Amino acid sequence: MDIITATVAGADPVSRGTEIGNRFGEEIREAVAGYLEFFGIRGLSEERVRGIAESCFAALEGWAPNLAAELAATAEAAGVALWRLAALNARTEVLAVIPPDTEGECSTAVFAPRGSAAPETIQTWDWHAHLCRAGLIFSYVPDEPSGGERRVGRVTMFTEFGVLGKIGVNDAGIGVHFNILHHTSDRGFGGVPVHAIARRVLDEATNVDEAEAIIASAPASASTVLTVVAREDGPHRAACFEISPERVSVVRPDADGWLIHTNNFVAEDQLPGEATRDESTTYVRLGHLAEQRADMSRLPIGQRAAAMCGEPGELAPICFRPDPAEPLHEQWTTLLTVGLDTSAGALEYFPGSPSALAEHGARRA
Repeated sequence: MDIITATVAGADPVSRGTEIGNRFGEEIREAVAGYLEFFGIRGLSEERVRGIAESCFAALEGWAPNLAAELAATAEAAGVALWRLAALNARTEVLAVIPPDTEGECSTAVFAPRGSAAPETIQTWDWHAHLCRAGLIFSYVPDEPSGGERRVGRVTMFTEFGVLGKIGVNDAGIGVHFNILHHTSDRGFGGVPVHAIARRVLDEATNVDEAEAIIASAPASASTVLTVVAREDGPHRAACFEISPERVSVVRPDADGWLIHTNNFVAEDQLPGEATRDESTTYVRLGHLAEQRADMSRLPIGQRAAAMCGEPGELAPICFRPDPAEPLHEQWTTLLTVGLDTSAGALEYFPGSPSALAEHGARRA
């Protein structure tokens, strides 16, 4: 995956969306076409996808009208029908009505003990390479919250072209990691897209409690875990917020300050609805992270990535390698490894696996 970095100057939703659509229209159109084809291969009719997309966009309009306006402006400038771009942003909600894959996407590890040192974070993003030939890391000034004064001056975020949000950090010292989950209550229709929930946390939150309030306010129709970390020390310095349509559950760090997460629920009140397939590698990856975390703390990102892999190196279960014998839609690749520098408001990343980051070094944005 190629990574394009950019600064977006638009200072309001319409100008920001128009700028994104004009600058990256070709990439957005490719992403939209690829996902709609993928949804069809997975057995969904265009009519059903459109119904989910339009219902989720309506939920977004009610919950964050500024983000809905940005998305509409992006679609117009990129020359894409609004429902099609809404379907891309509701990719998790659309996928929620399909039986879960035997694989998941993403492994996250956060070390956030009490004290003055900033949290140390790292995650993989595992997906289908043909659906994301290029990713976008961009920096922008967020909108003022409705009814409140803006306290976040700048956000730097990785996302797919045309998608409102995913993994990032703001200059107030809040960072967000992102992993998909599966729950029996997932229904697809009528929820705020989880990618938009991540975006609003980055745009508005200045501490973990504020992030929790934002997440809890969003009616969801698909499951995801957002792992939120804060630069500043405090009793709530990091948390995994497990989102399902039934509830939001909070997982706090262990006694040593660690949070690890893959693609299965861990909160006890979510477990009755757990819908991850037993054969998924999520449990193997979670066990691998548990074994490696003792060696991952207080290290720069390159050494942290190497420790995340451990002795198996590039053969570690957290490093996905595509099987060319499988159809494209069943080939999984670790497309990105990324850590959040909450002190500088920056991303440290490499477009590949943790072993590749350890070998080649991290880039910064």
